[in-house]
Amino acid sequence: MLLALGKGFPDQVLPQEKVVESYLQDSSCDDPATRAKLERLCTTTTVRTRYTVMSKELLDKHPELKMEGTPTLTPRLDICNAAVIDLGAAAARAALDDWGRPAADITHLIYNSELRLPGGDLHLAARLGLSPNTVRTSLLFLGCSGGRLGCSGGAAALRTAKDIAENNPGSHVLITAAETTGLGFRPPSYDRPYDLVGAALFGDGASAVIIGAGPMAPAEDPFLELEFSTQEFLPGTDKVIDGKIAEEGINFKLGRDLPEKIESHVEGFCRTLMNQVGIKDFNDVFWAVHPGGPAILNRLEFCLELQPEKLKISRKALKNYGNVSSNTIFYVLEYLRDELKKGAISEEWGLILAFGPGITFEGLLVRGVKKTFTS
Repeated sequence: MLLALGKGFPDQVLPQEKVVESYLQDSSCDDPATRAKLERLCTTTTVRTRYTVMSKELLDKHPELKMEGTPTLTPRLDICNAAVIDLGAAAARAALDDWGRPAADITHLIYNSELRLPGGDLHLAARLGLSPNTVRTSLLFLGCSGGRLGCSGGAAALRTAKDIAENNPGSHVLITAAETTGLGFRPPSYDRPYDLVGAALFGDGASAVIIGAGPMAPAEDPFLELEFSTQEFLPGTDKVIDGKIAEEGINFKLGRDLPEKIESHVEGFCRTLMNQVGIKDFNDVFWAVHPGGPAILNRLEFCLELQPEKLKISRKALKNYGNVSSNTIFYVLEYLRDELKKGAISEEWGLILAFGPGITFEGLLVRGVKKTFTS
């Protein structure tokens, strides 16, 4: 059961209409062609608001981050490691408040692993005051910050938490994901055209989720039951989403054929999930899809012949937060909870989908919980 949600963001809000001036000024770029391309991208991404760790004050303190070809991995890691712990702790505390129980009741922690020892899971557990007996699991799903699972990481964490909770009756699993684009910030270059896509699309933030498997306490109010989960990768697509850590930070490339690759396989993947309960029509379930970008959502809507409202909450999360890699699916789930509580969703069953490097498909079949538990 999904019991609680929380989120945390940097103080700096970045409205999309200010991205072009902000990015070009921060990177000391005055190229008209770059400006024109970034203006187009900022419109087509459909993003309206994002949050960012990177600021003028931070760049003034570390001017080397704005210089092409400068070895900056160490200061970048210092900035990112501190930021994700702060953001992750804020999101986790928000989820604990939403849950209404103390941190001491958390039995398991799933956390994105940073590039340091000991990992952020230990630092976060200490910051939150978790029991020393809390069982910690690290997943390398820091997409924008150099990890392995990228945008599919949040769904992968849900799958892992589901397995843990079901095999440990009475357990309560805290998932915390935190992302920052600090490892990838750099001046624009014609050799790295995807940098501008990142500047127009990706944001920073954190999210937290608490998962439990009965019995439920009287005060707990679950809203989703995680029924079935699966993962699949597409052979021969390992270069479509490509990222490497270098002395200058992370070099990240996204193939233009990503939406087409997803479209060619998504119908069969979704049917694997829906077949568990005998549902045939894609419009007979509700949808929570990681919004990697508008092109992916558009392709999904077209090839599955979805009604426009089916992806409404995914588009809303993209609009209000941008692509925050592994976190974004949890922002979608928060909107899903709102819709379920309002009675705006009539379908009993739904799908959670996310796509990451590999290309890897992550999916969960879920059921809305109609009866809530009140104190």
